[in-house]
Amino acid sequence: MAKILDEDPVATLPAPAVEPENPAAPRLMTLNMGPQHPSTHGVLRIMLELEGEIIRKAVPDIGFLHTGIEKECEQKNWQQAVTLTDRVDYLANLSNNLVYALAVEKLLQLEIPERAQWMRVMLAELSRLNSHLVWLGTHALDIGAMSVFFYCFREREDILRIFEIFSGQRMMTSYIRIGGLALEPPRGWDKRVGAFIRAFPSKVDEYENLLNANPIWKIRTQNVGFISLEDMLALGVTGPMIRAAGLQWDIRKSEPYSSYEKFDFEVPCYAENDVYARYRVRLGEMRQSTRIITQALEGMPPGDWRADAPHVTLPDREKMKTQMEALIYHFKIVTEGFRVPAGEVYQCVESPRGEIGYYIVSDGTSKPYRVHMRTPSFGNLQALGIMLKDTLIADSIASLGSMDFVLGDTDR
Repeated sequence: MAKILDEDPVATLPAPAVEPENPAAPRLMTLNMGPQHPSTHGVLRIMLELEGEIIRKAVPDIGFLHTGIEKECEQKNWQQAVTLTDRVDYLANLSNNLVYALAVEKLLQLEIPERAQWMRVMLAELSRLNSHLVWLGTHALDIGAMSVFFYCFREREDILRIFEIFSGQRMMTSYIRIGGLALEPPRGWDKRVGAFIRAFPSKVDEYENLLNANPIWKIRTQNVGFISLEDMLALGVTGPMIRAAGLQWDIRKSEPYSSYEKFDFEVPCYAENDVYARYRVRLGEMRQSTRIITQALEGMPPGDWRADAPHVTLPDREKMKTQMEALIYHFKIVTEGFRVPAGEVYQCVESPRGEIGYYIVSDGTSKPYRVHMRTPSFGNLQALGIMLKDTLIADSIASLGSMDFVLGDTDR
């Protein structure tokens, strides 16, 4: 018995069988790209599983820029929440202003003057140009074309100056408000917009001259970043991504809003479904936005820039000095806001990245009960794993850049 206890029980166990290494078995390496990577266009982390230079799996990890804007809307009155919508997609803030204002105006059953609607269209298209210019400049820089970046930001600066003369702000303008616009359009705005829009088509020609025949650009973008249209539709991808795959779907045409049905423009569409096709779609959209802005400038209807709704829009300052009723309305709107009838509504518009949808619920008080934002960057980013699977890591930056997502728009 003593001899048995003295023996080491572990030493008496048989040695485990060691399987010989299979040199043909794939060896995978996990690599984290981001969230600090300069080419992810925001704080995005992508977990890559690599077999050599081939990506076998890609998982996007979001949430680094989460601000809780949807919940914050519940703590603001209806008009104050406009400032929060600016910060969702900060490259297309006017598009977010517009979709929120349209949704609340549906609940209020508020009729917006035609002049205000046309001004909204013009500003939304300027915002589209601004966003596409940032995308093209940074996307080209990622791939190695440095000159295009400076060219694009030259024109973007002109657009930001136009926003500044309208609202006093370059980026977070909060200019489109419930009931119309925040301020009366400034004197001379038509000359500034006209001078810019007449010169802009030649600038787009410059971008195309730099890139269309560039062999390096074509090698890096053609036949790269493919994902089937069926997969994109299943994952909720919208915007230039699906139009570059042959589906001619644009909210401005299919479900017109804010007088878009009165404008003559086309929806650029290609069937190649690669990075190069997405580039061509966005360049085409720049030209079409130029057409829309020109029509708005030349055919701007007369009338007021806000609705005749004293319980919603602030009265003129001159009336406040002479009319007690105007002063009371101003005091009540500024101190406690206005009430919106109980109900729920969904409104969508076409942003530079795709479909923005706002689902808003009112309980009849001066603050939103719920605000949910269906942002295009979130839907588009879901397709990243399928797009990068079994592609070269060298092509990953071009592929994800072609999606044109904004992480504030994704995380919100």
